[in-house]
Amino acid sequence: MAALVFMILGFAVGRVFPIRYKIFNERVQLLCTLVLIFMMGVGLGQRDGFFSGLLSLGFTSFLFFLIPTLLSIAVVYLLTRYFMDTAGEKGKKNAGGRRRNTKDSDPMVFLALGALVLGIGFGAVPLTAHILKPLSDHTDWLLGLLMFSVGISVGLHRGIAAGIRQHHVKILLIPAGIIAGSLAGGVLCGLLMHYPVRQAVSIAGGLGWYSLAGVSISNLAGAEAGSIAFLSNLMREIGAFFMIPYISRHFNVCTCIAPAAATSEDTTLPMLMRYTNEETVVLSVFNGIICSAAVPILISLCY
Repeated sequence: MAALVFMILGFAVGRVFPIRYKIFNERVQLLCTLVLIFMMGVGLGQRDGFFSGLLSLGFTSFLFFLIPTLLSIAVVYLLTRYFMDTAGEKGKKNAGGRRRNTKDSDPMVFLALGALVLGIGFGAVPLTAHILKPLSDHTDWLLGLLMFSVGISVGLHRGIAAGIRQHHVKILLIPAGIIAGSLAGGVLCGLLMHYPVRQAVSIAGGLGWYSLAGVSISNLAGAEAGSIAFLSNLMREIGAFFMIPYISRHFNVCTCIAPAAATSEDTTLPMLMRYTNEETVVLSVFNGIICSAAVPILISLCY
């Protein structure tokens, strides 16, 4: 909720923000994003049993990430293609209305991967992890700065409200498609890997919120299921960073929100900002709020 408040404040500032500082604001977003990904890596490197769990449960967790995510993408694509008027747009428009070039040469994906790997390495070393602890303890403020900056970018764009209003209740199609695809993926994972279906659906119901899913499912089904929930939903958040650029080129912009799921309101939002457009960013925040609220309900009901 705090992230949403920062974004609203940024939006208000963006209405009067000098357009000549637009590039500077985008660089702030890039820096904040990379630092947050780096600190995510530091936290993973410090986590007890992370590397052993990745080795022993990695393939199972990967399937629990991949199948629900792909089904979410498929369902959201079909729903938005046939029921949302602007869903045919690909890529990002710049201020002049031209499509932004989002070819494979864009270094953002490689920067994100490098930041994550570097962070895991630093987190695995106790000395460097201790040195970085003050920054780790204040990542919420960094996220707030990022959301404020994203709000400015949205505020600079005119016509957002009119664009959202034209969809009416159709904006619910995106979170509904993500949830339906994820739960269907959980059923399929359970059948393929001979897991109890209700347990498998609960794992898929984490929707990328790995911290809550890991803890909740550990309490319900034990440490192994909790580890799979943690790793698979972590993979979904990380995987979204690499899927969004591809989806933006080959599908519609609304489909870019599907792999991000519950993270579309915060950590993956800068990638959506970079590869889609301001209207989709607003839909992303709305989707993230709904999916985040749904996660604890889905885990409890499905198990």
